[in-house]
Amino acid sequence: MNARPLPDLVIVSGMSGSGKSGVLHALEDLGYYCVDNLPAQLLPEFVRRMRDNDAAPTRIAVGIDARNFGDLSDVPIALSEVGALGANPRLLFLEARDEVLLRRYADTRRRHPLSHLGLALADAISLDRQALRPLRQIADVLIDTSEMNVHQMRRSVLTEFGLVGAGLSLLFQSFAYRHGVPGDADFVFDTRVLPNPHWDARLRPLSGRDDDVRAYLDAQPEVDLYVTQVQAFLDGWLPKLRSETRSYVTTCFGCTGGRHRSVYLAERLARHCRATGWEEVAVHHRELE
Repeated sequence: MNARPLPDLVIVSGMSGSGKSGVLHALEDLGYYCVDNLPAQLLPEFVRRMRDNDAAPTRIAVGIDARNFGDLSDVPIALSEVGALGANPRLLFLEARDEVLLRRYADTRRRHPLSHLGLALADAISLDRQALRPLRQIADVLIDTSEMNVHQMRRSVLTEFGLVGAGLSLLFQSFAYRHGVPGDADFVFDTRVLPNPHWDARLRPLSGRDDDVRAYLDAQPEVDLYVTQVQAFLDGWLPKLRSETRSYVTTCFGCTGGRHRSVYLAERLARHCRATGWEEVAVHHRELE
């Protein structure tokens, strides 16, 4: 088998809470094979295996951040080895101001990945920034997401890498009403009228992305009617918004906990829009990510 070069390799790094997961999801939507939290020391071997496999994808994105095992100062060496293999690695680094990161963690109630060290959140952010300094210094693209919403961040990244042109970008977002309606919502649909998987003990720990929850909701006649009506609304009005000077449209689905019905609807409507020809479609689950 002849080795073949990898034409496109994106390394996604940056501060925890700056939006790395959203970027990886956006790249995955565009056909990239995405791997998150790959140990940097394994990067050359990973690329070598991709290069030597004719069936392997030709566009790859790898997430590397402070969760990485080993010294991040070794990453430049790993990237040099990757370049020698025929790949074209580009390092994207996302950052945000400390006060913004503090607010994001407070809003989402997520734990910082360095909190297991027993640090206060502010100290964990400071250590994260220090550990990632070697990657920031060699970044090909540096994006500050402090003032960006999910839409703007996605568009900035994809435009920076020449992956999309002008057009309307769609975001389908799930949320919990008890934590408030997203401030950037254009359309909001209340899914609390639908049967709730939460009351099934078997489904409660799952989310709307899991097969069992999808099967449960797929089988509900009310859900099918709801989806049909929302699809008709979006199919009728989204093309009209595209004809105006709009760059983003955010469609939000809310339920009580933001885990089951809203997640299911956001995923299902995103799939519908991709199937009907929309190219820039992202999904964000506020209470899960």
